[in-house]
Amino acid sequence: MKLSEMSGLALLQAMMNGDIPKASIANTIPMDLVVVEEGYVKFQAKAGVEHLNPLGMVHGGFASTVLDSATACAVHTTLGAGVRYATVDLNIKMLKPVPKNIELTAEGRVINVAQRLGVSEGDLKSRSGIVYAHATATCMIMR
Repeated sequence: MKLSEMSGLALLQAMMNGDIPKASIANTIPMDLVVVEEGYVKFQAKAGVEHLNPLGMVHGGFASTVLDSATACAVHTTLGAGVRYATVDLNIKMLKPVPKNIELTAEGRVINVAQRLGVSEGDLKSRSGIVYAHATATCMIMR
């Protein structure tokens, strides 16, 4: 089946299962889909030494990229075949310094999807539930 003929949910499930390649950004920012449901996704991600800022701390772009993926993919799960989307607004609240070399979870949840806009939210947290960053996003939907 062609990617353009797959719903967003089917495409992301195929990516999670390894049936199609994951997005190349997941090589730059190591993250893997581990749960894909309609309106919800979960990624596992881990910052390494290649993601540090000049002060030796994990760069804010790591959390931003992971949460952009989680919030946008949550919206993607609700879209039909051939429907495209793009993030137009991403608001990140950094709550604690993101640790390096620790597996984190990023969850994305749909708040509302309409004809032209999808709104979602997400969290980047540890296995024990410590929230490092929270995001809200708006995606433009191109039907």
